[in-house]
This record gives sequence, structure tokens and C-alpha cells, in this order.
Amino acid sequence: MTKGIVLAGGVGSRLYPVTKVYSKQLVMVYDKPLIYYPISILMLSGIKDILIITDEDTIPLYKKLFHDGNHIGLNISYEIQEEPRGIAEAFIIGEDFIGDDSVFLILGDNFFYGKLDFLREAVKQNDGATIFGYHVSNPRRFGVVEFDENENVISLEEKPSDPKSNYAVPGIYVYDSNVVKYAKQLSPSKRGELEITDLSRIYMNHGKLKCIKTGRGLAWLDTGTPTALLNASSFIGAIEARQGLKIACLEEIALRNNFITIEQFSDLMKTIPECNYKEYLQNLSSDTESGFDII
Repeated sequence: MTKGIVLAGGVGSRLYPVTKVYSKQLVMVYDKPLIYYPISILMLSGIKDILIITDEDTIPLYKKLFHDGNHIGLNISYEIQEEPRGIAEAFIIGEDFIGDDSVFLILGDNFFYGKLDFLREAVKQNDGATIFGYHVSNPRRFGVVEFDENENVISLEEKPSDPKSNYAVPGIYVYDSNVVKYAKQLSPSKRGELEITDLSRIYMNHGKLKCIKTGRGLAWLDTGTPTALLNASSFIGAIEARQGLKIACLEEIALRNNFITIEQFSDLMKTIPECNYKEYLQNLSSDTESGFDII
């Protein structure tokens, strides 16, 4: 079994002043709060047990938005990260939640759009750790993975001045249950954080790290700045207008992937106020065939 963690902490200083009031993961990206997008990725990967990690002030807002997740077939719980101490700290905070299961961590400000078969395969076959390589033009801004001639990972570097490849590691990671033990072995970096790159390097040194190259068909959008948020909103708006289908509509994903029944879906509709979002859901086809790759 694989569980999911959304790390939705951070101060969001680049999005000030709105983040003085609330978390950047609650900022609207086109027609939904940003956090809908990473949660949709977990749902589309078949994950129902989800832990949201954020600060104490924001948890009540997420609980108001999602409650315990039962209405969309999820089991959502919450934990506090008192201050940003690195991505890898999420596994220490989530130790009881993870238990003996594998875990899929996604950053709360990451957005992906495209065919997600590679994620479902990683979740299904994970043994050790799986990270992903996404080709970028400026790898100096990211964690960078280097491969040998057989596509094995031979090095991982965080924001290198001289990158050894153009493959960045986006904010999605799949680890086995050893991740808690390994995270506790980490020492803070010069930034004072428990680095996710150092965690993946432990798996690499044990011969247990895989990296899947995502290919050109996947869009990975940064949402850390006002310009990036605008670009992401424009991208989503253009796709939705062209297709007439919503991206990251959690209620639709729950229905089409059989997390809830059509009867539960109908009851859910009664709780949503009259709006364009509800109109879209009401107009869904009665065909509830599962297996939608891109939503």
C-alpha cells in the first residue's frame, strides 16, 4: 500500500503580500486553489490516504476545505510543520502516518499535466526509492540527476553551478517505508534544512534509487512567483476552454476512478452552491468509466 503526503509548508515570501494572510497553496490558480492540483496527482495515482503537512494557522483552512476527505473517497489527515526545515522533514513528521507503507510525497506548489502512467507504475512497483527526471533548459535552479550510459543514477546535486545533465528532479518522490529511518539519519545542510537530495542519495548509495525520465509529454509548472502563477493559470484556462474538461477537479476524479459511487456524487452536489463549478459537475456524462489519464 502507498500513502500520499502533500507538503504544503513554507512562508511563500515570493508571493508576498498575499502570503501574509494565508498559505500560497490556497492561492487561486485559474479556478481552484493551488493545493487541488497536487492532491489530484495523488488521486490519479490511486492514492486515498493523504497527509497534508502545513503550519498551525493554515490547518483550520484546509479542514474547512477538505474536512476528512470522506466526501470524495479520501482519508485526509493533518500534521504541523512548525517552521520550514526541509522537504525530508516531512517523513519524520509523518512517521506514524507512514507506518510500514510506501509513501508518495508531492510538494504543495507543484503542478503537473499530462499522461501519468509513469507515476502509477512507480507507485505499483516501488522497491526502494523512485525519483523523476524532467528535462529543463536551466538546471542550475534545481536538484540535478546524472546518469551513466545504462541510465543508472550516478550523482545527485542540489542547484549545482556546473550541472552534469539537463535533468531536474521535480517535486514528486516515491519511497519505501525505510524513508523514515533514513530521514532521521540526515544532518541539516548549510541552509539549516534536511535536504531531499541527501535523502535520495542514501538510497542511491544502497543501490535502491531509480530515476524515471518523464519525457516531453508532461508539463511541470513552477508556481512560486506571481509570474509563474499567472502562467499556470493561463495554461490551465486555455486547456479547459479548448477541451471543455476541468483539470484537477477532485469530485470528478473521485467519481470516474470509483472512489465514490454515483449516489454519493449526487449527494455531494447538494452541498455545493450554485456556480460554474457545480454546473460543470452536473453536466458530467453519466458514463463513469474509470481510467481517465489526464484530469
